Amino acid sequence: MNKVSHSASYAAAGVDIEAGYKGVQLMKKDVERTFIPGVIGGLGGFGGLFAPDLSGVKDPVLVSGTDGVGTKQRIAQLMDRHDTVGIDCVAMCVNDIICCGAKPLFFLDYIAIGKNIPEKVAQLVAGVAEGCVQAGCALIGGETAEHPGTMAPEDYDLAGFSVGIVDRSSILDRSRMKRGDVVIALPSSGIHSNGFSLVRRVFDIEHADLGQILPGLDRPLGETLLTPTRIYVKPVLAAIAAAEVHGISHITGGGFFENIPRSIPDGLCAAIEKKAVRTPAVFSLIAEKGRIPERDMFNTFNMGVGMSLIVSPETADSAVRTLQENGADAYVIGEITEGSEKIQMK
Repeated sequence: MNKVSHSASYAAAGVDIEAGYKGVQLMKKDVERTFIPGVIGGLGGFGGLFAPDLSGVKDPVLVSGTDGVGTKQRIAQLMDRHDTVGIDCVAMCVNDIICCGAKPLFFLDYIAIGKNIPEKVAQLVAGVAEGCVQAGCALIGGETAEHPGTMAPEDYDLAGFSVGIVDRSSILDRSRMKRGDVVIALPSSGIHSNGFSLVRRVFDIEHADLGQILPGLDRPLGETLLTPTRIYVKPVLAAIAAAEVHGISHITGGGFFENIPRSIPDGLCAAIEKKAVRTPAVFSLIAEKGRIPERDMFNTFNMGVGMSLIVSPETADSAVRTLQENGADAYVIGEITEGSEKIQMK
């Protein structure tokens, strides 16, 4: 901890510099868990340094992704539990990066907070570190900004970004997609990190008993809603190596109708068998309690499918097997047909 730097005037204005130093010390062990070959230096520098291993990569292309956790953070604040949303933050970035076949290398976070409580910040960063470990990337830097007077003391906003790498020749090319390709689903862990403005309205979160176990749920409501976003990096990269993958979609805000079409070229359509989709009970509860039409559900939430892969029919079995061997209970939900709509729910 820096014993020299102290500003009584700044502290009187609501910014505690020393709390920031303490937070760095508390998070240090968690951050160091993420260090992989390529990390240079440690915490405290003005920039995060990383030297990528380019052996075997003929034409390296950097791929970046950035996102936040959104209003799911409000659940964490109400429950005073801050060790899971960091996983969400990492997941929302790295799951995007792998959609073009890239391997995430490193991650940086940004925390805007009303009052810097070192123990709370350390919990947030511990979640980020856990997400990085799951993704196989390094947490090489970050920033905590105290915002007195513009944010309530208990409020915070967590965001971040990741950088990955892929050989230009290995970037997924949707132009290779064709009629008869198979659509594979990778199960989500739940709601993930999208649609929480609607979720909060449906359950009247500000006044709800987050400790209650509602019909269909096997855990308290708050714990169910806080379930971290699943990170798909390792199984997806393994599938890319084992099968002919023509397209990947990360099912986030906008659900099936917005995200699956993003991986499909004009003239083709993903024909999805709705009955094949394995939908967790929490989505049925949201639909029933909020009186939300089925189409709106599929156009807002992942409905149990956090990511979809489109692969050649010849390698579909290999893709499913590889995904399952790497911890993703993958299954087939449709196929590619000809059509102008890009997606049809049958």
